[in-house]
Amino acid sequence: MILPEKATQPTMYFIGVTTTQSSIMNLFPLWAKELGLHNAVIKGIDIEIHADEEVYRKCVEFIKNDELSLGALVTTHKIDLYNAAKEYFEYLDPYAKMFDELSSISKKDNKLEGYAKDPISSGLAMEAFIPDDYWKEHRGEVMIMGAGGSALAISSYLVKKERGDNVPSKIIITNRSQSRLDSAKVLLSQLDTDVQFEYYLCPERKDNDAVLEKLKPYSLVINATGLGKDRPGSPLTDAGQFPENSLVWELNYRGALDFMHQALSQKDTKNLYVEDGWIYFIHGWTQVIAEVFHVDIKGDVFDRLEKIAMDLRMGK
Repeated sequence: MILPEKATQPTMYFIGVTTTQSSIMNLFPLWAKELGLHNAVIKGIDIEIHADEEVYRKCVEFIKNDELSLGALVTTHKIDLYNAAKEYFEYLDPYAKMFDELSSISKKDNKLEGYAKDPISSGLAMEAFIPDDYWKEHRGEVMIMGAGGSALAISSYLVKKERGDNVPSKIIITNRSQSRLDSAKVLLSQLDTDVQFEYYLCPERKDNDAVLEKLKPYSLVINATGLGKDRPGSPLTDAGQFPENSLVWELNYRGALDFMHQALSQKDTKNLYVEDGWIYFIHGWTQVIAEVFHVDIKGDVFDRLEKIAMDLRMGK
């Protein structure tokens, strides 16, 4: 990691792995103009996956102490950064403390604040493609490959008490490492829900195939591993068989997207609906930008930003 130099204009950071490849680098200036964020810029901070704790502490300390460094969006490192640098924050929101992760760093009244925005942004993204009363009508299951922050956020949204009986019949989480799986199990046990959770250690792609094969029809299958974006590959082999009449969500929106293409190859034969991570990307960024710059991004304002993003993606 190379720390940025002292900011000379209002600056938001993107703490990730391959930040220069993200669409936000081209999109942020357009959004900033629409929001009236004069002279505001975005800069990337690339950190290797599961870096030393000192790396995360130096990054957070720099933002905390640099006057014009206003905050950051954190991806990939949400759990590791929280565990390494949580003592630097004067305020951590309830989701951040519940799930031991944060995706948003901001400042208010000279205090550093940390938020876990994914339970909100993932919920908004799912509302955009999961039909109303889908779980109530079909009683399908959810399989989430990857036990990081996104899996925690998605699970917490899907079992919220306000959803009543419109919840999955089961949520299955798989992961390559036992430690992250154990951590997810501890954290998700705090949720007040009757939905059954199952956890599977899947060090090999064929292990995920085996879990996938047992899913009910009308389920939701999610790639929350990061494979296909920052790292090559998919959590499944090409032999993996998706359940019929199901939803498939690739959380990535850029990269090779191998998992999404595996699902698309079975789209017609299995009657699948396949969604990528673009709307999740938009909700995730607008939630954090609103926090960092203390602006309201809802209703018509969000609609305008979404149109700008879609136009950029379509090359208009």
